[in-house]
Amino acid sequence: MSVSPHWRIASGLLVNLLSSICIVFINKWIYVHHGFPNMSLTLVHFVVTWLGLFLCQRLGVFCPKSLPTSKVLLLALSFCGFVVFTNLSLQNNTIGTYQLAKVMTTPMIILIQTLWYGKTFSLRIKLTLIPITLGVFLNSYYDVKFNALGMVFAALGVFVTSLYQVWVGAKQHELQVNSMQLLYYQAPLSSAMMLAVVPFFEPVIGEGGIFGPWSPTAVIMVLFSGIIAFTVNLSIYWIIGNTSPVTYNMFGHFKFCITLLGGYILFQDPLSLNQGFGILCTLLGILAYTHFKLNEQEVNKSKLVQRP
Repeated sequence: MSVSPHWRIASGLLVNLLSSICIVFINKWIYVHHGFPNMSLTLVHFVVTWLGLFLCQRLGVFCPKSLPTSKVLLLALSFCGFVVFTNLSLQNNTIGTYQLAKVMTTPMIILIQTLWYGKTFSLRIKLTLIPITLGVFLNSYYDVKFNALGMVFAALGVFVTSLYQVWVGAKQHELQVNSMQLLYYQAPLSSAMMLAVVPFFEPVIGEGGIFGPWSPTAVIMVLFSGIIAFTVNLSIYWIIGNTSPVTYNMFGHFKFCITLLGGYILFQDPLSLNQGFGILCTLLGILAYTHFKLNEQEVNKSKLVQRP
């Protein structure tokens, strides 16, 4: 008996929902309750993702494409940077501040594409950046657990993540590959980079090292975190290929709200009225940005179809 396409899509969305939310909470739990080193956790994620993609390739999920290492090297380096700084932001901030800071990736991408790539954006798209930025500022300013170092990591994470996302789009177009084919070459390169860097910043053996005397619970949680990280990447690729941009974006907003709510419940992060207003302000800005962006994409598609 064949499975209904609607059930397949619903199942894919559910897997992405659970894995995307779980990865935030599990990583935060590992940092808070086990103190596992950040860069070592990132290395575990990269290795598990590499092994997972290798398995997918062997099972015929995607067809690998040979790429010159020099073309992917800078991308792999930025991949390391954005994961490390994003995890450091999660480690040093509340989940609410961490989650809202990530939203600043959109304004940063627009800034990068405008300044360095000469891309233009409509006035209404630019105006949506005002409530997004204002909301992030209000939440950070009134966060009673405000951490200056955490905000530095959050800012670096936003900048490097934005660069990575811009470069991924450019590289996919330049090399004519999809996201999984690109990640298949990125992951081992990023793993090698992290392996070379970790000993300079974190202990490798002994107390607090990646091969230190961790409890069985800590080891299981770290490995589980790596598997969930791989599941997030795989499910995102599947959703983009099997649903519409509207579904993907609206689902992203739902995950955003659930993650914020879960952070306040599970880790008992305090939430002031001003922070609540900031979160609402940011969410309205995101919804407006998505609405206008999707409308513009539909208009552009219609123009292409109508061309003789």
